[in-house]
Amino acid sequence: MPKRALIEKRPWLVASITAATAYYFLHGGRIPGLFEIALKGAGVALLAVYALVRHRGTDSRQIAAVMVFGALGDMAIEYRLEAGAAAFLIGHLIAIHLYLRHRRTALTISEKATGAALLVLTPLVSVMLPDQREGVLLLGVYSLGLGAMAAAAWTSSFPRYRVGIGAVLFVASDLLIFSRFGPLAESAVPGLLIWPLYYFGQFLICTGVVGELRNRQREDRVFA
Repeated sequence: MPKRALIEKRPWLVASITAATAYYFLHGGRIPGLFEIALKGAGVALLAVYALVRHRGTDSRQIAAVMVFGALGDMAIEYRLEAGAAAFLIGHLIAIHLYLRHRRTALTISEKATGAALLVLTPLVSVMLPDQREGVLLLGVYSLGLGAMAAAAWTSSFPRYRVGIGAVLFVASDLLIFSRFGPLAESAVPGLLIWPLYYFGQFLICTGVVGELRNRQREDRVFA
């Protein structure tokens, strides 16, 4: 789709990408603190607006709510890690409910194995990464929700190479956050990759769900 057509048909999506890109290159003291936090939240918040504008229904409102809590988590985590995690966890629970309502009817062995691996390995690896054991129980609770979200996304009927991969990218981003308190404490890698992995994951999740809902709506109209 030409750039002009993308801007005209999906302005909220373009605005989201612009805000997320601007945050990546401007964060870290280059802009005032409150503006930086607002810019950080805007990227995913605008995905919520995109979902509501592109499709009207319970499912689109639900994925929009997931994005809203993601945006709240993005901003809250700048003040307190636990507050951000709580917002993200609420978003994961909403997403799990959505994905389970759209569970794929028939799963292959590899699909089941991947879903089980995401469910089990995500919290297991997460709690092993930090050097300090303080707060590991809360980390385990959060990462169990994260893994369950990713497993539910992978085994849902939404496009796996958008929604499923997006959820896996979200997991990878969080694992890099946890690694900052352990093996990658002195590495520049987390700082370079956390935001792109997270935002692109959310982008794929939101556009994948909304796109599939719109396709199903068109099919229903054809066969009505």
